[in-house]
Amino acid sequence: MNLVYLTIGVVLLLGTIVDLLWTTLWVEGGAGPLTSRLMAWTWRSLRRIGAQNERLLSLSGLLIFVLSLTVWIVLLWSGWTLIFAGAESALIDTLDRGSVSWFDRIYFTGYTIFTLGIGDFAPREGIWQVITVLATGSGLLFVTLSVTYTLSVLDAVTQKRAFANNVSGFGTQSEEIVRTAWDGEEFRGLDLPLNSFVTQLTILTENHNAYPVLHYFHSAHDKRSPTVEIAALDEALSLIKFGIPEPHQPNGIVLRNARKGIENYLETLHQTFVEPADRTPSLPDLNALREGGIPTVSDEEFVSSFDTLSKRRRILLGIVESDERQWPSGKEGHSQDPSKSNSS
Repeated sequence: MNLVYLTIGVVLLLGTIVDLLWTTLWVEGGAGPLTSRLMAWTWRSLRRIGAQNERLLSLSGLLIFVLSLTVWIVLLWSGWTLIFAGAESALIDTLDRGSVSWFDRIYFTGYTIFTLGIGDFAPREGIWQVITVLATGSGLLFVTLSVTYTLSVLDAVTQKRAFANNVSGFGTQSEEIVRTAWDGEEFRGLDLPLNSFVTQLTILTENHNAYPVLHYFHSAHDKRSPTVEIAALDEALSLIKFGIPEPHQPNGIVLRNARKGIENYLETLHQTFVEPADRTPSLPDLNALREGGIPTVSDEEFVSSFDTLSKRRRILLGIVESDERQWPSGKEGHSQDPSKSNSS
């Protein structure tokens, strides 16, 4: 009995199963310890290699997802191979071709966990037969969870891009969204789209919790990028709340729910994936609303109100930049005097 091989194999096997179950079944847990580090490292590498290559970045989600599945397969296969290498007599060559080699063990383990059932090698009677059944069961578990997880992730990616497309229909910048929603007298008709956005955003937030790899599916087009559209939408809602007199604002409950939905999304990504930017984005252009005939508050009141949103807006900018995007206003961020900025 080779205890070194057996111990390493058990550790690899248990670590892989824990990481697999953690990632695929624990909705609130995010990715497993191994998978989360693998995804973050791969994304950083892809950003360094192809920061200016949208084509490469658009494949990042697929590459990271396939790499995660591959690592699970390799570790699962390696763990069981080492376990069966823990004893020289664990396997029997039914064709009597001589001693069992490492290649034979790799071969036997492979067709066992993938349930191919070829049978030219067999486990020795006793405990090794039970271990073989467990290896087959782990393979079935992996295949079942992987297929289910893949379909769920693809559905989540579609929902993510559908949300971005819906928001971009109103505009790609905060001022444009506000002007589109204004009908000349009030924000009539804004309540229904906002309620729809909140529903989609809630699903998107839960999907990010359940399928962390979703964060790395990068769209080649800004209009299909949720990070950019969420930043534009949040800026538009802040413009309405703090830049327009209260009598002219839309339904307060709908506005509050929309901002809360975005806040939940920001908390999820901030806690798991990104840090706030080291600067605050430039203020939206209040004059653009005035040119559209929209009543606004004074510049002093507007600037004072937006100062309270510094932390929220830096998190938004951090999320946008982590996706290799530009802030939707097209303006560079600027540093603020810390004494004038408060957390939202």
